[in-house]
Amino acid sequence: MADLKILGIPGSLRQASFNRYALGAAQSLLPPGVSLGHLRPRRHPRLQPGSRQAAAGPGGGAEGAVPGVLKNAIDWASRPYGDSAWQGKPVAVMSASVGAFGGARAQYHLRQSFVFLNMYPVNQPEVVIPGAAQRFNERGELTDEVARDLIRKLLADLVAWTTKLRR
Repeated sequence: MADLKILGIPGSLRQASFNRYALGAAQSLLPPGVSLGHLRPRRHPRLQPGSRQAAAGPGGGAEGAVPGVLKNAIDWASRPYGDSAWQGKPVAVMSASVGAFGGARAQYHLRQSFVFLNMYPVNQPEVVIPGAAQRFNERGELTDEVARDLIRKLLADLVAWTTKLRR
């Protein structure tokens, strides 16, 4: 397969969010010939950590809803109507949260958007990292081998899905 570029979008503006750490783990688990870039949303005064509008919690997102930063990124790239950057694109989702569900409910909420955006999600494996504070070390490295294996499989499946959709 020719080189494939994946865009990673963290659901938080915080540099030390667990979702950013999960993207860092994905960077180290990429299949050969695949690169991962990170979207770096601009900070907006109303979305600063600590403000009422900021994504909640150290995991960078509310346990049951898509974080506002991610919603805005999706909205910006879907404009103007009829010229969406998301149209027909394959997509994979993973999340990390200090909560017991690891962001699973937020993932299900996000997947509803893929229908309207006409995106093609990788359905399995579902990568959720619950109790994220215990699964990353002080340097932000993912230490949970089960989660690392799931991310590795998710990336391989995204590459295979992308290849299939390109035909």
